[in-house]
Amino acid sequence: MGSTSRGYAALAGVVAAAVAIGAAEPVAVLTGPRSAPLVAVGGLVVDTVPEPVKQFGIAAFGTYDKTALLVGTALLLAACAALFGVLAARRLGAGLAGIAAFAALGVAAALTRAGADAFDALPALVGAGLGALALWLLLAGPLQPDLSPWPRPAAEVEQEGRRRFLGGVGALAGGAVVVGLGGHWLAGRRSVSAARRAVVLPPPAAPAPAVPAGADLSLAQLVSYVTPNFGFYRIDTALVVPQVDPDTWRLRVHGRVRRPLELSFADLLARPLVERYVTLACVSNEVGGDLIGNARWLGVPIRDLLDEAGPEEGADQVVGRSVDGWTCGTPTAVLRDGRDALLAVGMNGEPLPVEHGFPVRMVVPGLYGYVSACKWVTELELTSFADFDAYWVPRGWSAQGPVKTQSRIDVPRPRNRLTAGTIPVAGVAWAQHRGVRSVEVRVDGGPWRQATLAPAVSADTWVQWSWRWEATPGEHVLQVRATDADGETQPERRQPVAPDGATGWHTIRVTVR
Repeated sequence: MGSTSRGYAALAGVVAAAVAIGAAEPVAVLTGPRSAPLVAVGGLVVDTVPEPVKQFGIAAFGTYDKTALLVGTALLLAACAALFGVLAARRLGAGLAGIAAFAALGVAAALTRAGADAFDALPALVGAGLGALALWLLLAGPLQPDLSPWPRPAAEVEQEGRRRFLGGVGALAGGAVVVGLGGHWLAGRRSVSAARRAVVLPPPAAPAPAVPAGADLSLAQLVSYVTPNFGFYRIDTALVVPQVDPDTWRLRVHGRVRRPLELSFADLLARPLVERYVTLACVSNEVGGDLIGNARWLGVPIRDLLDEAGPEEGADQVVGRSVDGWTCGTPTAVLRDGRDALLAVGMNGEPLPVEHGFPVRMVVPGLYGYVSACKWVTELELTSFADFDAYWVPRGWSAQGPVKTQSRIDVPRPRNRLTAGTIPVAGVAWAQHRGVRSVEVRVDGGPWRQATLAPAVSADTWVQWSWRWEATPGEHVLQVRATDADGETQPERRQPVAPDGATGWHTIRVTVR
């Protein structure tokens, strides 16, 4: 083993890690996808990484932040595995100790997930055991490159050792890929997609108002008034999408209530359903960002459930709890003030997409998602803000997050080729549950000009706006600001997304020829 090159040793370490990860996948089919080491460790990173790092990830990768995290975790694992391989080439015990340390991390990460039990440690343990075996085979067992069972010329021994080692690498790596993909395929077969397709949503007792003519300006590069499901933003902490069977799903309304409730999915569908257009926004949305969307939601009014449960005096917070343990805290008063806060079961005329909370999620107009839009919800617990901090509050975010008035320029884009003359300037503005009174645009710091507002379904959705600009050649700066129905104009001062949402005027630079 002592003559094994560093390159071969590093490769052996990486292959051993691939074997460990691949072998863990089919085991995780039995224990749950969140117990797979890569996902469990990634989830631990999500929960513990400093908030500025998390915000950097969202800003840099947007809705691909989870993919970036998993890829980054895999690359870090590969680098550590290569180091363990080099250490093992000198002393096998050192490399095996490294694998044991990573196994302990995987076990700890899996066991700290909400709802975990002792069986969730199995994927990391099985994977680590087979990874250690692979490392031994490649560096100390029958596949090591410098094994020489009988005297022969050095060049011949070296060539045969290289073939044996690389053959073993190929076989082990190929096996890891096949087993890993097989486990992933089996996990896919256990998804709830078939159950979702079987759901038939009843017609709403209170249908959504029709979208008024002209609400969608239908301009190229301007987002549509209604966001299709496939294009709706997704920001949450779930590295793997929870698979919740609607037949076994239950909702508990409990805590500081006089009459606790428990409902099945069938119970929920049997209630009078309300359909409404509501625009949801993420608190991580930067000025001019796209972490916002408007959809037609179908669901049961949360107010009705709370009235039935009877909140006790002082229960000023409703904690929505997801199946994976994530929590958000919503003011009880907001959920009972008459706005269309829903336990949603449908989105744009179909059952909720799995990644958007199937079978049931919360939708609350006028609040950022981190305090209101719990996906895969299984509990509504009445408590108080003084007694409980939801997931994001200890991480530096405000306990209550009303949506701030914002506006955005979609047309033109900074990279568009613009020709002098009349140029349409257009975008969207939002002040959910207050409504947008006006939108103004200015060029190069000049006077503000009134834009034309398109009609909207209600104050709970965004609104499109447009303005015709007589553009002259040169470099220009366009800015936009909105005023809500209460007469409050969005401030110019730039504020980051933390702790309760970004502020500032969206500003773009364009070139006109």
